[in-house]
Amino acid sequence: MEKLIDSYGRQIRYLRVSLTDRCNFRCIYCSPADKVFHFIEHEEILRFEEILEIAQAAAEMGITKIRLTGGEPLVRKGVIDFISQLSQVNGLEDISMTTNGYYLSEMAHSLRSAGLNRVNISLDSLDRRKFKRITGFDGLLKVLRGIETALQEGLIPVKINVVLLKGINDDEVENFIKLTIDKPLAVRFIEFMSTNRQLQETNEGRFISAKVILERIMDKYPDAHSVTAEKGCGPASYYQLPGGQGMFGFITAISQHFCSRCNRIRLTAEGNLRPCLLNDRELELKKRLREIPQSQTELRKDAIKSLLKEAVLSKPISHRLGSGEKDVTNFDMSQIGG
Repeated sequence: MEKLIDSYGRQIRYLRVSLTDRCNFRCIYCSPADKVFHFIEHEEILRFEEILEIAQAAAEMGITKIRLTGGEPLVRKGVIDFISQLSQVNGLEDISMTTNGYYLSEMAHSLRSAGLNRVNISLDSLDRRKFKRITGFDGLLKVLRGIETALQEGLIPVKINVVLLKGINDDEVENFIKLTIDKPLAVRFIEFMSTNRQLQETNEGRFISAKVILERIMDKYPDAHSVTAEKGCGPASYYQLPGGQGMFGFITAISQHFCSRCNRIRLTAEGNLRPCLLNDRELELKKRLREIPQSQTELRKDAIKSLLKEAVLSKPISHRLGSGEKDVTNFDMSQIGG
């Protein structure tokens, strides 16, 4: 097996796939309703059949883990059948999804039956009015039901992703941590990343360091102790309250990079390979694939593998966001999936 190893010796085993740039929410840091956003045309979205081809080729090169993202992946029609086919790809050991959780209460059972292993649920507030302010949608109660359903269906570990927004939800950290006392949840506080120039005014001053939040927590809960995360818990550093069923952690993409152990590349909804989330370089995989007839299966596979290898070799040693440099990146998170 030819392994995907970048120029700095990091082996790439993880592929994040954005299924769509569409979403039923309009979060203030992604695609708020008061801003004009142009969605990708339907024919330009990567087809499920093409994603399956890419996944098979990637698995033959050592990719063992795929995460499905969006926008909101559950708004795309046919996603259950697609996951069922994806779960049959030889070499894949783990299929997960990042979702806003709104449709989980009715879809969790089918997702689990199709072969999905676990879910990350984006949830930035436990207050109904604040949730609506952040997402543009009054959907908190339904998301909370979705979390309960995911736990019941065994889509574990169930991880809750909380983007820290200074002056908006940083006063809710303790309430999120309390969720980990009685429920086996992994709550992760994620530093806000300003990536879209169109939203800079909207999100000015929203960054708050995870270090500041951790100091607050340790003052409140001095008995909280660091723990080793289970499989699938990613780059977060984790802590646990005494007797807690779950744990809470921090993803410090800005204040403390974890690029040295990055093991992932991304496939955008438009069909481009993105070696680094916070670097604008992309390789046009879909364009190349659609130049080759469907009947030329080996030629198509060779093209996929060649571009995967090129993408991995072009991974930078680290991103520059938070370095003080201006305009280092500009993109819509909804098209890439975070």
